[in-house]
Amino acid sequence: MSRRKRSSKVLEKAERRAASLRSINTALDLGNGLSIEAYFSMIEEMRSELASYNTALSGIDKTYSNVLELERKLGDFSELILLGVATRYGKSSDEYVMAGGARKVSRRRPLREVVDSSSS
Repeated sequence: MSRRKRSSKVLEKAERRAASLRSINTALDLGNGLSIEAYFSMIEEMRSELASYNTALSGIDKTYSNVLELERKLGDFSELILLGVATRYGKSSDEYVMAGGARKVSRRRPLREVVDSSSS
């Protein structure tokens, strides 16, 4: 499952506002650092950072998929190793226990519950 990429309503609104401000004056400067150039610079910085964020999410998704695949392969391989030890030494051997298995004779069997049908 891939992570949802992010968009920004604030960025979209700022882009629309910048287009409107540009129609007032292409070199609009309101003083105190409030200029159309500064506004476009901040919009571009936000757009770039958002793109970087979304790209990083894609990389994380790919890495996560690789981890899941390798985890599955490792689990299968671990099972094969244990079965190989069981084949060579037997399921009741010390070697099988040392490899992580449980002796065949020491496994618990599930207890069946007796249902009393006479009490209704």
